Amino acid sequence: MARSTEWATKVMGLVRGGNTPAAIAQIRVAPSVRDLQSLQAALLAANLAGRWRDLDTAVADNLVALSAPRLHRSP
Repeated sequence: MARSTEWATKVMGLVRGGNTPAAIAQIRVAPSVRDLQSLQAALLAANLAGRWRDLDTAVADNLVALSAPRLHRSP
């Protein structure tokens, strides 16, 4: 399991609080692939994966987008 980052912990707080639109907005501006992977692992560990289809789609889509070598966010 990937080690949870501070960003992933904060987004998990939004998810657990029921504020999925805010969590999706944060996922869209995720700082790195590593952060998204740790969020995905945290969702699986908390048995929350699959509960919100739009949240799962946002994580998967942004993992693909940030994994592409020519599509990256500058610091």
